[in-house]
Amino acid sequence: MAIEIEKKYRLTPERSEEIAASLVAYGAEYCGAVFEENTLFSNRELFETGAVVRIRITDDRSTIAFKQRQKSESDAKQHLEYESVIGDAESVQLILEKIGLRPILVYEKKRKTYRLRDTEIVLDELPFGSYMEIEGRVTAIAEAEMLLGIEDLQVEYETYPRLTARLGVKTGDVVEARFG
Repeated sequence: MAIEIEKKYRLTPERSEEIAASLVAYGAEYCGAVFEENTLFSNRELFETGAVVRIRITDDRSTIAFKQRQKSESDAKQHLEYESVIGDAESVQLILEKIGLRPILVYEKKRKTYRLRDTEIVLDELPFGSYMEIEGRVTAIAEAEMLLGIEDLQVEYETYPRLTARLGVKTGDVVEARFG
């Protein structure tokens, strides 16, 4: 079982640039930038258990993931997550629809990824704002927070899908958050 532990923060564009500069100054490894299109699928049974299936498409690969929120005693969110690379996202989407899952949300994201010590740090831009996520063990996340001096940042407890549901635009049966 794979448990993803991450903490998310709301940023201003200026603060995002400051943090990117701090990451470089502290020797973080820049892993690159990607543009993502994320489509979430669900049905009544998945919804009732707090789970979704996601297809993520970037320029160089597509993945499918099952994610289910887990209870956590800390500020860090925990998800049960299984993910795999897929060869043909369109065919997988059709398979999901044939077994009763429907697309419910689509959101786009521009992501820059860094590795700092035992964490992965991403700076994300979505149509509705800028965010940072730190993923790793709870102690490694706390260490990265102290190193970067970001204790003052506002923690964002909502997931990108929940933010999309609240801030996106309904197109038919799907809520979307797209650039331009």
